[in-house]
Amino acid sequence: MKKIVFIILLLCSAMGWSQDAFAKAESLFNSEQYEAAKPIYKSLLQDNKKDPIILRRLGDIESHAQRYKKAFPYYKRLLDLDSTNADYHFLYGGTLGLHAKESSKLEALGYLDDIKFHLKKAANLDANHVEARWALVQLYCELPGIVGGSLRTSRKYADELLKISPVDGHLAQGYIEEYDKEYRAAEKCYKKAIEIGGSLTTYKKLASLYEKKTKEYLKALITLQDAYAAHKESSLLDEISRLKKDHDLVGD
Repeated sequence: MKKIVFIILLLCSAMGWSQDAFAKAESLFNSEQYEAAKPIYKSLLQDNKKDPIILRRLGDIESHAQRYKKAFPYYKRLLDLDSTNADYHFLYGGTLGLHAKESSKLEALGYLDDIKFHLKKAANLDANHVEARWALVQLYCELPGIVGGSLRTSRKYADELLKISPVDGHLAQGYIEEYDKEYRAAEKCYKKAIEIGGSLTTYKKLASLYEKKTKEYLKALITLQDAYAAHKESSLLDEISRLKKDHDLVGD
């Protein structure tokens, strides 16, 4: 009897430690102390090898640190647990894509079919998956035609984005036009995104187009000033100051 009681107490103690450790790891993760949270999650994973939250956290930690080769095996394990989860397909395919960008051309080609499959699967499983469609827009823009790159396919996913999220749709269309060096068309798309959404990202995309592509520095300055007027984001003041200094601009 004493032995049974001892075992029960031991199990309860272990469960209590596990719960405390998980709570601590979550607290560190949520406060963006990712590297401090990592060893706790890894320790917890030893006794919870199929816990989707722990696997997701470890994958996200490695992704945040741009250690993509270490990240995608965690996402693959999530897929093995649930192959119908659109987010898992997106995380796996997206991380494979980021790793491929850092690899040799030959190695990257070896990942290409899997990248396409999992990003498309995410989009097919979730008709409203914005991130998967954005990834497909970028993928088909950047791929050479010889391995399946296609602006037409990229535009198809941008059109889907437009129906799900008009701001993302216009930004995606602007991205494609900018990639295709159709800068006036890109300008119209970014302006439409500002008109509809007005997020900081929309202003920054237009300002970047003016500064880096069309070399219309005064327009870039005015756009950043408009962004500051709308959002009061202090980092914009540094960007405005840099732009003035780099291009000898005068403005309020």
